[in-house]
Amino acid sequence: MSDGWEPMERGVFEEIRAAAVRGEARVLATVATTRGSTPRKPGATMLLRPDGTFVGTIGGGCGEAEVWQEAMETMADGHPRTVRVDLTQPTDGEDKICGGIMEVFVERVTG
Repeated sequence: MSDGWEPMERGVFEEIRAAAVRGEARVLATVATTRGSTPRKPGATMLLRPDGTFVGTIGGGCGEAEVWQEAMETMADGHPRTVRVDLTQPTDGEDKICGGIMEVFVERVTG
């Protein structure tokens, strides 16, 4: 029986460990809470590199792009933040309606 939390993907964990050994910066975005229908559940992760590439996903589309932008800010300033992703309303003519809201915690984990 699952409690709803998804374990960190092995590739994300291994990259954090390798980056830490090399002293390279990485930012981890983790879905902390969800309400309603969302593409990923709490525990889903995305790990960003300084060049903006990443491994893992927190759901894709516009919501992931919002979190990516905030994660790049965390990469630059080192300050953790929580990003609220509202998937209940369409934006900019794009259909991103899942019907839910995700809160994603973004933190610098290495470097």
